[in-house]
Amino acid sequence: MKYDSLRGSRLGAHSLETDRGIEYSPRKDVVYDCSSCGAENTVTFAEEAEAPFEWECARCGNGATLHGGTAPSPDDVKIVKEAKTPFEMLLERRTRDELELILSERLAYLRERRGAGLEDLAG
Repeated sequence: MKYDSLRGSRLGAHSLETDRGIEYSPRKDVVYDCSSCGAENTVTFAEEAEAPFEWECARCGNGATLHGGTAPSPDDVKIVKEAKTPFEMLLERRTRDELELILSERLAYLRERRGAGLEDLAG
């Protein structure tokens, strides 16, 4: 009968421990004003976290700005790099001529294996 405490309860649904004696991390509420729909959005951050100047409005989805905040200068804005495709990363390591040479060598090898009657082309 050691499983009696679990009978009739769903695992993971709630904790069996009490909330007494738990100290939560310090938090702060930050207000964002939406210029599109006029909504006032309150977002909770950790006390030591820096609140961004712009946040997505919960009502309309447009950008809401920090209440009483000033826009960051262009020097403070982080430059976001575009994501590279795997082919672009490959071209950083090899030239097109090298890739053509590797492709032709591999195709010749596969054709040779196929001509010899071998079914395993994995090499």
